[in-house]
Amino acid sequence: MWNAGIETRTGRKWSASSAVQEAESRLRHSDIVGTTCIGKQGLGSTRVERWGTADTAGRKKMAQDNIRKMEEEIRKVKAVEMGAQGAWTKWETTERRLTWADIWKLEPCRIQFLLRSVYDVLPTPTNLHRWGMTENPNCPLCDQPGNLAHVLSSCNTALTQGRYTWRHNKVLRELADTLMKERQKKRKCTKHQPYINFVRSGETTNKKAVHQGGILDGANSWEMQVDLGQRLVFQDVAQTNLRPDILLWSQQGKKMIMIELTVPWEDRCQEAHERKKGKYADLADDVRAKGWSVWVLPVEMGCRGFPAQSMWRMFSTLGIQGRDRRAAVQRLSTTAEKSSSWLWWRRVDLSWKPSIDGQ
Repeated sequence: MWNAGIETRTGRKWSASSAVQEAESRLRHSDIVGTTCIGKQGLGSTRVERWGTADTAGRKKMAQDNIRKMEEEIRKVKAVEMGAQGAWTKWETTERRLTWADIWKLEPCRIQFLLRSVYDVLPTPTNLHRWGMTENPNCPLCDQPGNLAHVLSSCNTALTQGRYTWRHNKVLRELADTLMKERQKKRKCTKHQPYINFVRSGETTNKKAVHQGGILDGANSWEMQVDLGQRLVFQDVAQTNLRPDILLWSQQGKKMIMIELTVPWEDRCQEAHERKKGKYADLADDVRAKGWSVWVLPVEMGCRGFPAQSMWRMFSTLGIQGRDRRAAVQRLSTTAEKSSSWLWWRRVDLSWKPSIDGQ
């Protein structure tokens, strides 16, 4: 029986021993190459653990991390080769991590929408037409090609009915709640200077996390207005018809922060950022001419819940970092994804009505 010579092919087989050998070879090669810099990173700014000087436990962890990295590279190479299902590799957003604990907490309909929308396998009119299930690939609302990007962000009828505005306001309300809590915190109005701890040669010191102050730490008595429910009225500093989504200002410190939120299709985050930045450039110059310090912070949250880098930078600029920043971005991601999921399940309704429970 064992000598029958039967060969069973089950696709790509993963060998633990081969993967470990390849990982060790790559790590030894990294020791030969030495420390390299990425972008504006300076020499010595990061601590690099070397294979040649690591202990047994350290080598084990380095090999495991390298194997995970290799498998991720293989997955991304395969995704790039796929036209529709690999479109996420071109997104102008940051990653969104889901743990098993997060997945177990999600409703089945949300998991279905999130996974299938990322890989563009939802039953949109264009996909149904491509799969040979329908003859008409057009959107039932506006009679335009109904791909996923059209349904979630580009349908003129949905825009006129206020569907995208409803989603935008849901995310904006979550962002405003976060900033309202930060605004109300008591802050020491001090300028944070970088601290350099000099150490003698051969000595070591304990590194302590130093809080990097943000804009909110530079003044007290911050006031805030949000473009929700009622028309936002700009301050008397400048006359304009522009309405930023969130306006923070301190009359005492003569500081003003304008935040403009966009919930675009993930491929168009950078385009939206540049457009909103240019929109408020002249207004910012007019306010600066009156002696104020002004920050214009356009931020983007992808309609499927993938945040752009501008969202992380905005929180850091304001002084919200660490665990608080991660939690805030996670809440915004969840709100955008849940809102888009609701829009998807109500995509064929000709009369638009927001969800009853407000989700």
